[in-house]
Amino acid sequence: MQFLAAYIMKGRMQAMIVASTLAILSLLFLPISIVSSATVALVTLRLGSREGLYVLLSGCAAAAVLSLLLFADDHFALMRLVLWFWLPVWLIAISLREGRQLSGSMEIAVLLGVLGVMGFYWLQPDPAAFWRGVLAVVAPLMFQGQPDAAADNLKAFIEMIAYYMTGGFAAASVYMLLFGLLLARWWQAGLYNPGGFRTEFLGLKGHSYLAVATLLVTALIWLSGGELAEMSANVLIVLCVFYTFIGTAVLHCSFANMKGSRFTVPFLYFTLFTIPHVLVLVALCGLCDTWLDLRNKLKPNGA
Repeated sequence: MQFLAAYIMKGRMQAMIVASTLAILSLLFLPISIVSSATVALVTLRLGSREGLYVLLSGCAAAAVLSLLLFADDHFALMRLVLWFWLPVWLIAISLREGRQLSGSMEIAVLLGVLGVMGFYWLQPDPAAFWRGVLAVVAPLMFQGQPDAAADNLKAFIEMIAYYMTGGFAAASVYMLLFGLLLARWWQAGLYNPGGFRTEFLGLKGHSYLAVATLLVTALIWLSGGELAEMSANVLIVLCVFYTFIGTAVLHCSFANMKGSRFTVPFLYFTLFTIPHVLVLVALCGLCDTWLDLRNKLKPNGA
């Protein structure tokens, strides 16, 4: 995808075309928005906040016009692009450009997700009830064509996950935001600093203050009850997003030091994408690395 990065960096018009076109396509296939937001982030990382803002605003205007012509509705595109992806990734890219700390910028993204969860609980008297209503519309589509036994489990399924949908939605948004930032950083390294992204990503390490906050939130879940425990659980889901990246970097380093790393490293990522449940263990690994420096401890003798 470096050819796309090279095209984006040719000028403002090229960046605007890529960002707006991909934004419209993301209305049809949401993951494309990762590449769209990476366009804004790349320009910001390389050329600064002003150029990034220019691409953000002009791309947003172009996307609104295209959306109006194609779908006769520009409001949805504008709200999602500016508030959900482009504006946050622009702010985080500024922090990375100025602070040159990838882990710090990722922590900011996660904290934005945490604020989103807390804000939703402040605005919505009963978040679980809100998500029950949403899931009551969406979930039946998941059970179409399934046996009656599966349909009978629909109510239990909705009830089970409704309490954690706020955190799950926020975590998914933060994941997409961070994937956009990491893609932009990879593009930047490929164009101007070959090999730099690998070193930066594998060196990811969390700060102790966030790890302590994560432990305190976990304690609140166990020691409190009611809405506070529920909100804490949703906040913890978002915090775990950061530690899945840290844990992945730790395990990548460990697997890369093994014999047959050509196979073990791809197997690691294959497992992460095909068995999402292991992300809990990966996040725990990332959290422990804050104090245990697991990269060195997991090195084989003589490495």
